[in-house]
Amino acid sequence: MQLSRKVLRTVATPAVAVLVAAGCSPGTEIASPTAPPKTGTAPPLPIRPLELETTYEQVIKSVLPSIVQITTGQALGSGIVYDTDGHILTNAHVVGASTTFQVTLATGGKPRRARLVSSYPPGDLAIIQVEDRTGLTPATFGRSANLKVGQIVLAMGNPLGFSGSVTQGIVSALGRTVTGERHAGGGAATITNAVQTSAPINPGNSGGALVDLSGQVIGIPTLAAVDPNQGTAPGLGFAIPSDTATDIARQIIRYGRVVNSHRAALGVRVGTAVDADGDPIGVAIGSVSPGGGADRAGIRAGDVIVKVNGTPTPTATSLAQVLVTLKPGDRAQVELMLPDGSKKTVTVVLSELPAGG
Repeated sequence: MQLSRKVLRTVATPAVAVLVAAGCSPGTEIASPTAPPKTGTAPPLPIRPLELETTYEQVIKSVLPSIVQITTGQALGSGIVYDTDGHILTNAHVVGASTTFQVTLATGGKPRRARLVSSYPPGDLAIIQVEDRTGLTPATFGRSANLKVGQIVLAMGNPLGFSGSVTQGIVSALGRTVTGERHAGGGAATITNAVQTSAPINPGNSGGALVDLSGQVIGIPTLAAVDPNQGTAPGLGFAIPSDTATDIARQIIRYGRVVNSHRAALGVRVGTAVDADGDPIGVAIGSVSPGGGADRAGIRAGDVIVKVNGTPTPTATSLAQVLVTLKPGDRAQVELMLPDGSKKTVTVVLSELPAGG
């Protein structure tokens, strides 16, 4: 099972560099008392260092008891206490293919046995439940929709096995679409509206909490960016927004599974098609779901999707990244390369991505 998550591609803005998360903590700029006065409207005064330090201490003291370490037979990750019924929110890639776990609270004590409730690999989220529910401290979740670029955030988890660790950074961008590598228990997850942060996200941080200075969880640290050619990139990590995470958590707890993914699907099983040189040329259709959008549009096994709404789709990952920007019921223009080499474009009414992907 992999706990270090790699980003294969980002598509929120053109020409986004794909690098590795390890963020440097930003400093707090303090105005010089001898600086000459400036004309115009003065910016708000920075928070005094001691006030900011006190805020950090209060937030950490409040939230850290809600962060747990999740251990499987092979590796470990992080999780967040969701409620007093013992539900723990984490990443699907943390649980992987396992169904039983050991959970250790940040406050210490013996590991507690836990079982899998349900995993949702397409969104890289999962809920597990501990048997011993005594002393649990549920976290408070905030609205990721209210986030602003520049907000200070803290990442809490168990990086590299160092339990109860805290790093700090800022929200460096919003609305990213990112895709991780394939992992045990599911395929590659594509996350829409991801929160980009400079707070370092290291192996073991996955499934922990990205927290604002009011002590509310506003994201689930999930992906660390990596470029295979340039290596790691400090300060570039991604978190699942809390609005998405809490929606999926509520569905799993209530129904035992995800019943509404809110995500669009073509109704096909696919793989990446390559040319004679091994270069990707499109998305090969392996099978078509009977009665689905692709079936009704005349798409058949053996066809290759080369564009959706004018956007090239050379790989299965690029197709997934286009689809997460659309909604069930939308009409998509799908350009196909047929087995005889000819091309045609069809209109597909998108269906909903099922919980299994």
